[in-house]
Amino acid sequence: MLSNLQINRTLVKSAIQMDKQNKTVSSESMQEEWVQIRAAQENPAAFRPIYDRYYEQIFRFIFRRTANQNVSADICSQVFLKALQKLSKYQFKGVPFSAWLYRIASNEVAQHYRDEKKNRVVSIETTQLSDLIDEMDESDNESLRKAMITAIDSLKPADLKMIELRFFEQRPFKEIADIADITESNAKVKTYRILEKLKKKIIQITKQGGRAPEL
Repeated sequence: MLSNLQINRTLVKSAIQMDKQNKTVSSESMQEEWVQIRAAQENPAAFRPIYDRYYEQIFRFIFRRTANQNVSADICSQVFLKALQKLSKYQFKGVPFSAWLYRIASNEVAQHYRDEKKNRVVSIETTQLSDLIDEMDESDNESLRKAMITAIDSLKPADLKMIELRFFEQRPFKEIADIADITESNAKVKTYRILEKLKKKIIQITKQGGRAPEL
């Protein structure tokens, strides 16, 4: 079986840098966006500015999970098609519209890999591993990084998704909650429970010579 993880420094470094530039969205901007969305709900042609604003972000989100430009483009097109089809049901929840698009994209990526019967790609940049290790209050070293990668690789898809959103893409809990369709409090609780699970796995991996146990 192929590993779920792909250490792709160039891809992730550039993608994360661009995401950071778009991460902070003011309440005023979200309200202005909501006016645009309501217009698009009345007239689908008004969806074009929203599509232009978010296409690149959603494409990068998908590309980090496929590492394939053609597949990413196909999935991205499907995401925006479904978003337009479901736009009448969208309700503003105090987070950027992109969170809703990311939720659709996440579901579409998962469906793609179910159809293809393959493990999905997870791209990790080395500094992100260091951030995750720091969050766990562990001392960073090469041995621990190897154990960490093995432990992450053995996580269930739902747990891996939470770690990826919070630590590899550095998304706020409010946005993670909307992407995962759970409450913000639940997102925090789930994330830190998964961290505890990772700690236990790392300990057992170290004891078992690099092999990840099932927890």
